[in-house]
Order: sequence, then structure tokens, then C-alpha cells
Amino acid sequence: MGLTLFEKIWNRHVVAQLSDDWALLHIDRHLLHDLSGAIALNEVKSRGFRVRNPELVFATADHAVATMPGRTGATNPNGADRYERLKAATAEANIRFFDLGQPGQGIVHVMAPELGLVQPGMTLICGDSHTCTNGALGALAFGIGSSEITHALATQTLLQRKPQTMNIQIRGELGPRVFAKDVGLFLIGLLGTRAGTGYAVEYSGPVVSALSVESRMTLCNLSIELGAKMGMIAPDDKTFAYLFGKPLSPDASRWPEALAQWQQNVGDSDAEFDLVHVVDGDSIGPMMTWGTSPEQVIRLDEQIPSLDAFEPGDARDSFEAALSYMALRPGARLVGTPIDRVFIGACTNARLSDLREAARIVEGKRIAANVSAWAVPGSEQVKRDAEREGLDEIFENAGFEWREPGCSMCVAANGERARPGERVVSTSNRNFVGRQGPGVRTHLASPATAAAAALAGEIVDPREVN
Repeated sequence: MGLTLFEKIWNRHVVAQLSDDWALLHIDRHLLHDLSGAIALNEVKSRGFRVRNPELVFATADHAVATMPGRTGATNPNGADRYERLKAATAEANIRFFDLGQPGQGIVHVMAPELGLVQPGMTLICGDSHTCTNGALGALAFGIGSSEITHALATQTLLQRKPQTMNIQIRGELGPRVFAKDVGLFLIGLLGTRAGTGYAVEYSGPVVSALSVESRMTLCNLSIELGAKMGMIAPDDKTFAYLFGKPLSPDASRWPEALAQWQQNVGDSDAEFDLVHVVDGDSIGPMMTWGTSPEQVIRLDEQIPSLDAFEPGDARDSFEAALSYMALRPGARLVGTPIDRVFIGACTNARLSDLREAARIVEGKRIAANVSAWAVPGSEQVKRDAEREGLDEIFENAGFEWREPGCSMCVAANGERARPGERVVSTSNRNFVGRQGPGVRTHLASPATAAAAALAGEIVDPREVN
């Protein structure tokens, strides 16, 4: 029997098999950010160890730095110490640090692919659950905890329990103004936030093949919201073209050898998965969450579920609690609901292609008077590329605030948050209670849907916007 892509990469990286399902893996790339990076580096030092392979570790500041124009590492007082400690600790350990204002700085899951740090067949880790984003390039990428960060820094290995395998095949094709974000939200709504627990997910099918590499990153980013630690897509010609010429990709002299290796990173035709889901892409429309979990989501041409859909018990109680928090009614439609704020950014949707989609919607128009809107590039490189295309001017002319690269309002760790009671349409990946600030009501959506809402001042179907 053949092997899946996941199994091939896993097997190649086993340093020691410790039991039937536990193994010590070699780690090819380790990414650090400002929330946990300095803490882990100082822990390694305090224990009398050194960083085993500093050349395989890369760091940037993203979570706790402000994104307001003209920011410095000290603009957010609560993040200033984290920024300075990471900068100092990486210098001492001889780890490459991508500083503010430099190409390479940005949200850790945006900067790594754009630099060519993540490549097919690699193992990649970071102290952030959305590290699964990088699986879009055919890598085995996953988030880890604080003690695991320290262990990996000291040994360049990691103890992991081998997950089961899941294949999600998405057939058909997507309709107008339906994007990877909609696909991801649809899958979470269909399967639930625990469906992927204990699995490494591989996405395949015509819809996935048709997605751009950056769109595949959006889909893989949402794997953790499905409950899966790892989400992957087999590399293809789009992947190879994306990586060609990246700053840290193999240079021209090594490219043929690298390409030959990468082309082997596909699952065997006779590989068997532990679980397979087949989904019809034609049934996916523009999606938006109505509740306080990514699985509480509907198409914009659907209604919020009614109470009749739930038996008395925990599920019904959670449903009613979510509706109460979001100030919505069962059976109502989201379309027409007034909003206060739009956030376009985060590791899910802050790449150049995402900004282009939003800019197409708002170009030549103005956002509604009652709306505050931000466009936050995912990295310094994305920001520079967008400004070369004039996207910053399109957003600013439409009434958006054009910000500096960082996580920004996705997690609100840098003090950037909405006000209590505000309703936000956000391109981020989580809508838990208080995620974007105390009492804030967050609706997850694609950049196109978010941009359309900013113009209308209320939730609208992006297919109805000219």
C-alpha cells in the first residue's frame, strides 16, 4: 500500500521511533515571534544549553507590535519589552531577526512563505497554532507549546505523536466572489470544529488545484479551526513557480536538484487515508459567521438556524448564548445587519492577493459614514508591493486606514481592538467572545465580503455589489 504525502514527510524526519505512534522528529525550520520567542531563548540559556542550529531558526515581531503608521517597537507600551527582548536574544543566539521596516518583517505565517523559508517536504514549527498555514506549500507545519519551543531550540528535534490521516476532496468549481476563506468556513460549518482533532488533513480535488498558492495558505490556515494541527496540499507547478526566485529558495545552481526532490512530495496513487470527506464546491457561497465559533457560519443567502434545529441541552444552550452575545435572532438573515467596523488583515487574509480582491470592491467608492475600516498588510514586503500597485491609495481614497504590517486587531495583543458592543466584519480566523476586544461582536468573512460591508455600512452579499 502506498503512502500519503503526510506519511512520506513524517517518515523521512523520524530520528528515533519511541513507540508505535510516538517519534522524535527532526525539525527543518523553526519560527519565533515576539510573544514567546524571547522567553524560550532565555529559558534555553538559563538551563545552560545553546541553540542547536541557529541557522535554521528565524524570528520576527508581529503579535505585540503596533500597526499604526510610523510605529516603532515601543509604540505599543505593553509590547515594547517583548520586542526589545526578542531583538536582543536573537542577536545573542545568532538567529536571524527580521526587524520593523525591513523586508521579511511581518506576520510570521506570511513572511515565511514569501521568503522561501518553507519548502515542500520540510518540517516547520512555530509557537502559534496557525503554523498549519505553511502546509499549503507541501510542508509538514504545525504549532507547538512553550516547552516544545525550548526543546526544539536546544535539540532541533521534537517529540510528536503521529496523527491519523484525513483527506478532504473538494470537487466542482467555485462561483463568482467565492474564495478560499469561504471554502474554509464552509468546511468548518459542515464538519465542526472538532472534526480534525487527531488528524493531519490533506486537501485535494479540482477546487484546491484551481486555487492560487496564497489562497491555499488561507485554506490551510483554517485547518486548526477544524481541529486539525496540520493541514497540507501537495505541491504542484504553481507551488514551484511561487518559490522560484524567493530570497531563501534554492538559487539557480541548486534549483534543478531541489525541484526534482520537491516533485516527489506527492501522495502515492494507492495511498489510503483513515478518513475521507468529499465536498461539492458548487454548493459553497460567500460565507459569514453569525455566532462565537467558526462553526457557527452560514452562506449569506441563508438564515441563521432556528431554535427548532437544536434539542434541549448543551448545544441549544451554546446556540442561545452565541445569539445573545451577537445580538441576533434565530431564523434571521445576516444581510442588512448594520456594522461598525471592518478589519482586513491577519495571517488568514493579509497577503497581496487578498488586498487586491478587497481593493477591486472599494476602488472609486467610499465606505459608509458609520464605518471605521482598516487594511493591514501581512508583511513589509506585502506592504511595499501593494504600494507599488497603488493599493494603499485605493484604500485611503475609499476611507480605509492603511496600516503597518502585523497581527493587529486579529488577536488584540498589541492593544488594537474594537470598542465594546461594536460589530466587526473581519478577515481573521477566530470569533470567540472577546477575541477582538471585550464585548466586540466579530463576523468572519473573506476580504471581498468585508470590503463590500464597509461600503454598505451593513452586511451584504458581495455578489450584489458592482
